[in-house]
Amino acid sequence: MSATIPSVIIIGAGFGGLGMAMELRRNGFDEFTILERAAEPGGVWRENTYPGAACDVPSPLYSYSYAPKPDWPHRYSGAADILNYLRRLAADNGLLERIRFGADVTEAAFDESAGTWTVHTADGTEYTADVLISAVGQLSRPQLPAIPGREKFRGPSFHSAQWDHSVDLAGKRVAVIGTGASAIQFVPAIQPRVAHLTVFQRTAAWVVKRSDREYLPIHHALFRHVPGLRLAQRLWIWCFLEFFALGLADLPPLRRLVAALCRASLHHEVTDPALRAKLTPDYPVLCKRVLFSNDYYPALVQPNVDVVTTTITEIVPEGVRTADGVVHPADVIVYGTGFKGSEFLWPMRILGRDGLDLADAWTDGARAYLGMTVPRFPNLFLLYGPNTNLGIGSIVYMIECQARYIRQALTQLAGHPGHTLEVTPQAARDFDTHVQHRLRRTPWSSCSSWYRNAAGRITNNWPGTVTAYRLRTRTLHLTDYDLTPTP
Repeated sequence: MSATIPSVIIIGAGFGGLGMAMELRRNGFDEFTILERAAEPGGVWRENTYPGAACDVPSPLYSYSYAPKPDWPHRYSGAADILNYLRRLAADNGLLERIRFGADVTEAAFDESAGTWTVHTADGTEYTADVLISAVGQLSRPQLPAIPGREKFRGPSFHSAQWDHSVDLAGKRVAVIGTGASAIQFVPAIQPRVAHLTVFQRTAAWVVKRSDREYLPIHHALFRHVPGLRLAQRLWIWCFLEFFALGLADLPPLRRLVAALCRASLHHEVTDPALRAKLTPDYPVLCKRVLFSNDYYPALVQPNVDVVTTTITEIVPEGVRTADGVVHPADVIVYGTGFKGSEFLWPMRILGRDGLDLADAWTDGARAYLGMTVPRFPNLFLLYGPNTNLGIGSIVYMIECQARYIRQALTQLAGHPGHTLEVTPQAARDFDTHVQHRLRRTPWSSCSSWYRNAAGRITNNWPGTVTAYRLRTRTLHLTDYDLTPTP
């Protein structure tokens, strides 16, 4: 190991891990290893292969600013196209040889005497580095509902993020439990093939149409040879999303505009009053994630679809029983019930100074300075950590901001060999107080959602624009940290 360049372990090879690795390599920090539990890079875009899987952020913005792709097939690209983009980034930047595939991290512990992190994987391998960077994200662990009798169902059942492509849905009676961001995509994709689709909805979603379009060869040529056009398109999308993000905390009247767009879409596409009533949310707009779709409502009005809002009481061998005693027959059950978003690094065990377990430090809810670093966990940094998820905007640019900030931390460590960098408790408290105060002004504080933990604390979301986050993370201020020599 170089006398000045710190060694780095990155956990995860999705957008965060690859983006961090590219930022390090571009700036001369070439001593890094990426640990990835799967057999290839891609993160959520490798895992989510359900029919209709796509991103609800326009592709010109849902990509790295320094690695544009001029030939996206659609404005809103599918999972396969995004996965291919990540594969190409890994290959073109020489990252594949830096990834240890099949390395499922179980524990990482800080060694105070050496000032290093020791990382253990499920196969017994041990890795050591000066700096540990977690890039496992917020949406990597599927959440199955605690419904009695799930194991008794006699047909195939699976979570949308673990789609079983060996199950042929053609001509089958399919029960879909959950109506979140994944279900809104796969329900329209499978509806034409199934004999009957029963959609079990606990909470109606606010749904707005999206202005998708196919990019033709002429568009690809223009984006490739006229860089100003591609940048102008990215800037327009950026400004549009930033404008609406202001409605989260700073311009509440914008929420009424979003609500009006959603209501207009519902009233135009669902003419049956009973179904429309089921699909009308009973909570403020933006309190939960607003969903984007042009084909969800048209799918639900088809004659082979039923939307059931009665509470599910149990799963029985032949289907799903609701509180009214009705058994809804099903040949296949698909769970579109989201992810364990507030558990963050779980089930990894992260041990800091004095053996402090990060899970214990986060007993009341995850929190981190700028979403990236935690007191008593020196040289540990998080990508897409607590309070950095977006209600509106591209998480890819948030990751870019974080990667640049963490690279500044490594620059400090490179200039001070034998030292560790640890955020001060005061800086962390001040930041958390500020963020939680702003969060109380947002719609997220007025209802329950995956953004909040069991105690009601909003652990996931950033309460503002991406521009505001960029300004907060532009410069690493050493006054917020303790730079401590290793004993």
